[in-house]
Amino acid sequence: MRCPFCANDDSQVKDSRPTEDGGAIRRRRQCPACGARFTTFERVQLRELTVVKKNGKREAFDREKLARSIRLACRKRPVPSDRIEQMASGIARQLESSGDSEIDVRRIGECIMDALHEVDEVAYIRFASVYKNFHEADDFVKAVDALGGLLPDGTPELPLPAPPKARGR
Repeated sequence: MRCPFCANDDSQVKDSRPTEDGGAIRRRRQCPACGARFTTFERVQLRELTVVKKNGKREAFDREKLARSIRLACRKRPVPSDRIEQMASGIARQLESSGDSEIDVRRIGECIMDALHEVDEVAYIRFASVYKNFHEADDFVKAVDALGGLLPDGTPELPLPAPPKARGR
């Protein structure tokens, strides 16, 4: 494994252990040339996947891009990073085991939305707003309605901001 710091072609494995979900091996490595330490992950890949974009262009499936999308939706939300990794691994395994070597980008988006819906509704709405290309506030209201967050009068159940405090002089 090449050192990311000095580009030396050799590194030594100092520690190996499975990740919490068991979907990867985490390896701590050290470069003998510069002494830097870094971590690598080894994952099982069942098959090479190709993603078919909306414009018809094809590119290799990138699990890290999938994880980045989930991380972005979950930013500043109470979703632990290991849970994000579990979601990314689960979606990647689901896609690899589907039997298809070409995966439509919409299918990946739906898988991410399903996973986020189970974990955090705000992250789900964030991802949906980009994935479904929301243009108006009404698009957000419809998405919240779809979550089932309606009050008895039919309005969306959204947290209201606290009223501003009066300033005394």
